[in-house]
Amino acid sequence: MNLILMGLPGAGKGTQAEKIKEKHNIPHISTGDMFRLAIKEGTELGKKAKGYLDEGALVPDEVTNGIVEERLSMPDCEKGFLLDGFPRTIPQAEALEEILGKLNKDIDHVIHIDVPEDKLLQRLTGRRICPTCGTTYHVLYNPPKEDGVCDKDGSELSQREDDTEETVKNRLEINIKQTQPLLDFYKEKGVLMPINGDQHIDDVFVEIEQKLK
Repeated sequence: MNLILMGLPGAGKGTQAEKIKEKHNIPHISTGDMFRLAIKEGTELGKKAKGYLDEGALVPDEVTNGIVEERLSMPDCEKGFLLDGFPRTIPQAEALEEILGKLNKDIDHVIHIDVPEDKLLQRLTGRRICPTCGTTYHVLYNPPKEDGVCDKDGSELSQREDDTEETVKNRLEINIKQTQPLLDFYKEKGVLMPINGDQHIDDVFVEIEQKLK
């Protein structure tokens, strides 16, 4: 089963990716993991990617696409894969089709974990961190015993700068603009699978499994 996983920040993609990977015994392939593997193995494309990353520059599509092709050609992808973080644009989606064509594969489903924007805001702005021990809390889903105080060492909890409402709103808006054309692209191809992400983690997974069957 060849899958793509999509969802905005805070939608719970990471959790579901782990569950899908375990249930179906397929590799969960994120863009970051692919880059790290190519760099670690010292492939030509890995060296090129490292050059761009060391300069703080964006890795160009031709290098990214090549690294994706290398990764999907590996033996552990023969029975399927779960792509996460790629493609991000229509040109990348078209390049992926070419890559899969060479490998005699197709995308079976594009799982889109859909959560209303206001709920994502709630999830992303509610995170609190202990500056001393690094323990993470959430004001709604995993609150400390005493409001604003770390259970472990009594330090005052803080909010990361990129978790403030204004920053999160901007991040979500950028992501929505980026992902909508991709969702339309895969909807036209008849492989888009919308999943209600505004329910318990286990129920999200049950819905994914029911639709995959």
